[in-house]
Amino acid sequence: MKLFKKLFKIIIAILLLLIAGVWIFTRTLHPTYNGELELAAISDKVTVHYDAVGVPHINAKNQQDAYVALGYVHAQDRLWQMELIRRIAAGRLAEVFGDDLVRTDKFFSGLGIEEAAVKTIHGLDRKSEAYKLTEAYLKGINQFIEEGTTPLEFYLVGLEKEKYTIKDVYNVFGYMAFSFAVAHKTDPLLTEVKEKLGDAYFNELNGANFKNLTLIKNEKNPEIKAGFAQAMNTLLDKLPISPFIGSNSWVLGPEKTKNGKVIFANDPHIGFSQPSVWYQSHIKTPDYEIYGFNLALTPFPLLGHNRNYAYGLTMFENDDVDFYYEQNNPNNPSEYKTKTGYQKYKLIDKTIKIKGGVDTIYQIKVSKHGPVMNDLIDFIDDERPIAMQWIYTKLKNQLLEVSYQMSHAKSLSEFKTGASKLHAPGLNIMYGDAKNNIAWFASGKLYKYRDSLHTKLILNGASGDDEIKEWINFEENPQAINPSWNYVYSANNQPDSIAGMLYPGYYLSEDRAKRIVDLLAPKNDWTKEDVATMIYDVTSPTAPEIAMHLTRNVKRIQLTASEKKAFHLLKNWKGYYGKNEIGPVIYNRFIYEFQKNTFQDEMGKAYNQFANTPLIEKVLPVQAKRENSVWWDDVTTKNKVETKEMIITKSFQNAIVFLQNQLGENVEDWKWNRVASVEYEHPIGKAGGLLRKFFNVGPFKTNGGDQVINNQIYNIDSTGVYKITAGPSTRRIVDFSDVENSIAILPTGQSGNVFSDHYKDQAQKYVDGKFVKMKINQAEIEKSENVLIFYPKD
Repeated sequence: MKLFKKLFKIIIAILLLLIAGVWIFTRTLHPTYNGELELAAISDKVTVHYDAVGVPHINAKNQQDAYVALGYVHAQDRLWQMELIRRIAAGRLAEVFGDDLVRTDKFFSGLGIEEAAVKTIHGLDRKSEAYKLTEAYLKGINQFIEEGTTPLEFYLVGLEKEKYTIKDVYNVFGYMAFSFAVAHKTDPLLTEVKEKLGDAYFNELNGANFKNLTLIKNEKNPEIKAGFAQAMNTLLDKLPISPFIGSNSWVLGPEKTKNGKVIFANDPHIGFSQPSVWYQSHIKTPDYEIYGFNLALTPFPLLGHNRNYAYGLTMFENDDVDFYYEQNNPNNPSEYKTKTGYQKYKLIDKTIKIKGGVDTIYQIKVSKHGPVMNDLIDFIDDERPIAMQWIYTKLKNQLLEVSYQMSHAKSLSEFKTGASKLHAPGLNIMYGDAKNNIAWFASGKLYKYRDSLHTKLILNGASGDDEIKEWINFEENPQAINPSWNYVYSANNQPDSIAGMLYPGYYLSEDRAKRIVDLLAPKNDWTKEDVATMIYDVTSPTAPEIAMHLTRNVKRIQLTASEKKAFHLLKNWKGYYGKNEIGPVIYNRFIYEFQKNTFQDEMGKAYNQFANTPLIEKVLPVQAKRENSVWWDDVTTKNKVETKEMIITKSFQNAIVFLQNQLGENVEDWKWNRVASVEYEHPIGKAGGLLRKFFNVGPFKTNGGDQVINNQIYNIDSTGVYKITAGPSTRRIVDFSDVENSIAILPTGQSGNVFSDHYKDQAQKYVDGKFVKMKINQAEIEKSENVLIFYPKD
C-alpha cells in the first residue's frame, strides 16, 4: 500500500511537471504586443500601439522603418499563413503535408508562376520606392524568423523556418491571380457538352450568359479637383489556403448621402479559413498614412483608406485564361503543329519533395500558348494535348507597382494610373475620396479574338485562327467616374459594354447586383448605419422569382397534405435567408433536385463539375422559365418523353420526402439554422478531433445564403447540409463625413497565433453583423494598453 501511494505521488508529480512544462512552453509562443525590441534594419525608434482587436498602429519617422516594423509584426501574427501561401505556387505543399498534396503541387508548379516571377524580378527597378519598401518589409519578416518565437504549427509538422525573398511575394501574387480565374471550371465542361451532346444542349447553357442581366453602367466624367472541371476541382479542394471567389462593393456620391460626403463599402468574398485572409495595419509617418488590409506576404494593402481616399476591390470575372487543343507531330511527339509548321515544345524538369517519401520528378511540355495540362493533371480524360494560355504569365507583371501606387496615390488621377497597370487578375477597383470623387475601374488587360469565336470552348491551337487579334487600351475598359446616377457598384456582374460589346467572361448571376441597385437607387439620404445594415442584408430578389416559375409547374393534385403545406410556404417566401426561416430550406433542396433531374441524365459524371459553378446559377432562372428545352427529357427512361411539369413535380416531391427524413414530419421545424452553419478551418484543424477544437473557430449559426449581399457560399449537394465555405472576408465602411469612426470586421480575428487573444475575438461580432472601429485618431490610438517599441540594433 505504501509503495502504491509512493508511486501515485511520483506519477502526480510527473504529471504536474509535464503540465507546468507545457504551460511554460506555450507561454513562449505568444505574440509580443508589449515591451521593447531591437530591429537591425531601422534607423530610428518605431512605436506600435496595438488596439483592442490587435491591429498594429505603426508610427515611424520614415516609411522604410515603418515597413520593416510591418514585416515583423505581420510575421509574428501570421508566419504560418505566410509559409503556406508562398508554397502553393512553388509546388511545395507536399513537403509539409505529404503524398496527399503531390497532385496539387504538380499542377501549381507547372503553371509557370515561378518562372514568370524570376523573369519579372530580373527586370525590376531596384531604385524604385516599391522595391525598396518591399525589401524593408521582407527584412522585418526575416528578423522575426531569426529572433522571434516559432509558431506551434511548425513544431507539429516538423518544419524548419526559411527566410523569405521577393520571389515569395510574386508567388503569392500568382496564386491570387489564378484563384480569381474561372475558365478552368467552365471551358472543359462546355466543350464536353458541345462535343458529346451537340449544339442544342450547348446553346441553351451558353445562352443563359446573356439573359437576366443587371449591367454595370459605364460613364466617365472629370475628376473633382480641390474642392477543369472535376479534375481541377479535386485538386483545388485540397488547398490549405482559400481561393478568391466574388465580392460586393458600392461607393455613394455626396448626392446620395445624408451628410453630403462619400461613403465607401466593400466586402470581398473569399474562401473562409483560419486565420482570416486579411491582416489589418495602420502606418503613419510624417509624409504618409494608410489603414490597410494586406494579404500574407504582401507589403502594400489591396484594401485601404486614409483621411483623403478609400479603395477596395471585387473580382472582375473577365476571361483571362484560354485553353487550346494542340496537335502533336505524329512522327515526333516533342513537336506540335502551328500555322507556320511544327515547333518544339519547351521542356521543363520539375522536382517535388514529399514529406516522408521519395522525391517525384516530372517533365512539363510548354507550347506557345502555355503548359500542357495533360502533364499536370493525371486524370484528364482526353488524349489530345490541352495547353493553358494565361494572361498573368504571358504579359509584363507590374503588380508590385500597382499595389504601391494605389496605396500611395495623391489624387484620383494617380490612383487610376496605378489601376491601369494591372494585367491580371482582372479586378473591379473601387474608389471614393474626401473631395467627393467616386470611381470604378474594371482593371486587367483585355483583348479581342476573331468574331464569332466561342472563347468558352477549348480553342484550336494548330490552325492559327484562334489567336488574340488585338489588345484593348485601358481607356476602353469598363469604368465610371463621378457618374450622373451618383453611385458606383460591383457584384461581379456583367459590365454594359467593353469596346462596344458584351465582353466574354464568367460574370456571376444578377442576384446581388439586382438587390444592390434596388436598395441604392431610390434612397438619397444614406448614413454609415444604413450601409452597415445593407452590407449584412440577406434577401434574394431572384430566388422568389425562380420559386414562382417552378411552383407554377408542380402538379398540385398529386401532393400530400405535408407537401401542400411546404408548397404554400415556398410560394409565399420572400427570399429572406434568416436563421429561423423555412423557405430557404425547401428552396435549396428543391433546386438541388430540379437541377439534378434536369441535367444529370445527359451529363453523367460531368454533372458534378457543373453542379456548383457560377454557370449553373445563371442557367437556373432561365431554365425555370423555359417551357421547351432539350434538357427536359430524361434520356435514361426508354419509350417515355418527360415534360417540364413531370420533372418539376418529381423534383418537388423528392425534396419534401428528403426533408421529412432529414428534419422530421413537422414542416414548421425545418429551420435554416438546422442545416446551415459556418466553421473557419485551420489547415491542421481539418484533421479533426482535438486538433479541430483547438485550431478551428466555430461552428456558428448565421444569417445569409448563396448570392445575397451577406453572401454565405456553400455547395448544394445530396447531403442537404449547407456547410458555408466562403463569404465576406471583411466588411468595411468608410464614411468621409466622419472618417475617424469608419468601421470594419474580420470573420475570426487579427492573429493566426492560436495563443493570441486576437485569434478569434471578432468571430461572434462578425456572424452577428457587428463592426469594430478602424482607428486613425492618434490621441485615441495612444490610449492603447499594449505598446511595442522597436529600437535600432547597435
